Amino acid sequence: MLLTIENNIITVAISTLGAELQSIYRKDIPLEYLWQGNPQFWGKRSPVLFPIVGGLKEGKYHYAGNSYKMGRHGFAREQVFEVINQSNDSIVFRLTANEVTRKLYPFEFELTITYTLVNHRLSVTYQVANSGNDTLYASIGAHPAFNVPLTSDTTFEEYYLQFEQIENAGIYPLTAAGLLKTEPIPYLQKANAIPLVKSMFYGDALVFKELKSSSISILSTRHEHGITVSYYNMPYMGIWSAKDAPFVCIEPWHGIADSEVASGNITNKEGIVAIPKGECLHCNMRITLF
Repeated sequence: MLLTIENNIITVAISTLGAELQSIYRKDIPLEYLWQGNPQFWGKRSPVLFPIVGGLKEGKYHYAGNSYKMGRHGFAREQVFEVINQSNDSIVFRLTANEVTRKLYPFEFELTITYTLVNHRLSVTYQVANSGNDTLYASIGAHPAFNVPLTSDTTFEEYYLQFEQIENAGIYPLTAAGLLKTEPIPYLQKANAIPLVKSMFYGDALVFKELKSSSISILSTRHEHGITVSYYNMPYMGIWSAKDAPFVCIEPWHGIADSEVASGNITNKEGIVAIPKGECLHCNMRITLF
């Protein structure tokens, strides 16, 4: 089911399947900012990554003496969420543990995602609540894809990434199996901008662990339109596009793929959050359109 929220500037469409964004449309220009899921390149638009981000070593993890298989980025994107509240400019989705999830993930949880429009901005708030008796081990991540180019009269190479702060940060390469190498490659060196070229994604995503910036923008050298993705309590970052595709994903994460040397135990997985009984993890992403 497709649901919409709007204000006088923006209309946003979200599917109950995966609570996934389907459109971020600015009415006054008019302009569609979100990638529209052309399966020739990538059929998704903005999947929610839960309860893991990225891939697992050997496609499985261990907990309490048992092994569980789980695909890359977890299962939330394949689950139908319940709508628990909706107004003109806000909507709240919830996913709780069920028979399907318990076979993959033996934890009781409530994942609540709130989409709210304020002027030119879409706020997305993630809450992961431990509704069980045991410690909940979870990650959460965002994966929105934005049209690049944004306008038909520009090209991919006429855009660039702008970081909020001057960065000295390496990227962690991914193996063919989707696992992180343990040593970074120097990438941003006293810089806050990266020109976009399609070949930069031929080796998969750019994965950062130690960015100082709390926002990243996609800007054009040709016009004034773009987006800024701001994030709170999401310390890892992925930037990705499919090969030669006309979009770029800016992905704030509170979690990360397994490394080549990961133990496989979810309790000490890098980036995992241990949430005690009755407590919550809160994260936020804000997408500003201009």
